[in-house]
Amino acid sequence: MSESGAPPRTVTESKGRALFSGHHTHLWGFLLAGWLISYADRTVTGPVVAWMIENKAGFIGDASNPATLGGLIGSMFFTGYMLTQYAGGRLGDRYGHREMLVVSLLWAGLLTLVSGLTGGLIGFVVARVLTGLGEGVFYSNDRVLVISHTPAARRTIGLGVVLSGLSIGLTIGIVATPHLIDWGGTLGMGGRAWSMPLYVFGVVSLLVAAATWRFFRGRGDKPLRIGPPALRLIAYSIPAAVAILVLFLLADEFSWPDWLTAIGSAVLFLVMVTIVIRGIVRTGRSTQLLNRNVWLIYIGFIAVMWNLWFFSFWSVQIVAEAAHSSLGAAALTAAFNAGAGIIGFPVGGWIADRRVRAGKGRKPLAVICAAVHTVLAVAFGVSVANGDPSLLLLGLILFCSGLFFNALQPIVHSLLGDLAEEKDRGSLFGLFNLVAEIGAVASPVVSGVLRDATGSWAAGVFTAAGVMAVAVVLYALVKERIPEVAAT
Repeated sequence: MSESGAPPRTVTESKGRALFSGHHTHLWGFLLAGWLISYADRTVTGPVVAWMIENKAGFIGDASNPATLGGLIGSMFFTGYMLTQYAGGRLGDRYGHREMLVVSLLWAGLLTLVSGLTGGLIGFVVARVLTGLGEGVFYSNDRVLVISHTPAARRTIGLGVVLSGLSIGLTIGIVATPHLIDWGGTLGMGGRAWSMPLYVFGVVSLLVAAATWRFFRGRGDKPLRIGPPALRLIAYSIPAAVAILVLFLLADEFSWPDWLTAIGSAVLFLVMVTIVIRGIVRTGRSTQLLNRNVWLIYIGFIAVMWNLWFFSFWSVQIVAEAAHSSLGAAALTAAFNAGAGIIGFPVGGWIADRRVRAGKGRKPLAVICAAVHTVLAVAFGVSVANGDPSLLLLGLILFCSGLFFNALQPIVHSLLGDLAEEKDRGSLFGLFNLVAEIGAVASPVVSGVLRDATGSWAAGVFTAAGVMAVAVVLYALVKERIPEVAAT
């Protein structure tokens, strides 16, 4: 992304008329709603693919390797999501973080509706890629607003409370999708019943976008203008979407093995990272954005995204196959993992803030949470490998691992946010999630390939645990910066 153009506009509202002075919890509420619907929108793909596989319907049901193809669709979405991470943060630093959040929600709602209207594999992939490109800008701008407009003594719990919307959205996406598909069937949609959850979530996303726009419009020292950043995002997204779709179409035309297509996505990632790093070096911001500590956090979070989207995308199918249960029962069991975030995200932030107020670091908490999740992921893999586990056992392991896994994330975000100045935080979180998203891109397709190759999901579970074990070591090497907070 070009670094030229108008001078960057940073988040300066707190220096003029405060955006949320005395009302930062209101900000938390709207950002939580944004996370909720954004994650419901993106989570819906996994249960929809699982329904097609189970019912041999749609454009997945008659595929020779349905799990691999389903995973590839998820990877295409996250390739798009990945490629706008840095662009979203950089545009937020320039045009305003409020503006980018509204653009992201509007974009996601419209493209989720389009996803439901598509009639074939290629059209669905196009819509999902475009959805990912728009949703990719939400993350870096949301993190900056919370950090910039929340008192330092409550910053991590704010990040956790807002991020709990992710867990709620995952839970809703996993649990509600099979029922919405059934509802579509009762309405006579037949083999197109899979479209119903996409219609519902798309409409709700547009309603959340409208409410967020109204909330932001009356706050800040400048008018809320979404046109200019939306046009810049469109201009940026077109070549990214073309590159992703060319990759998919070539793979489809020449019947490439799916692992080769995944390597193509990794090549796009490496090209994007190279362009971004060159731009950062050219503008003299290497000290802020490319130092040793931030790279340890960047790379360590690949494991978080790998595990997040392995369990989010495939957990319903894993539970259904391992426990020989119905799709509805499997969805309820799998939801224990996502639902644990409703507790884990804010509690992790609350504990971390208590340590900061006591003058202690947050890094030990991050290491403990990552280590405990690793052990519990191994236990889940053993249960799957042994065959015919009970739904109660699987649900209990998923819930306990989810508590520690979700508590980890706001702690890491807070650690990272304190390593850069406010004017560079959008770019910092954009690059952070750009690097980390390689885990989300690779996880669904690698896990699907392992399932088709071995006939079991255990290999995918053990791989996720091994990746997280590496993150434990990386977080232990981080030298954190403990913020000074006012006495309370």
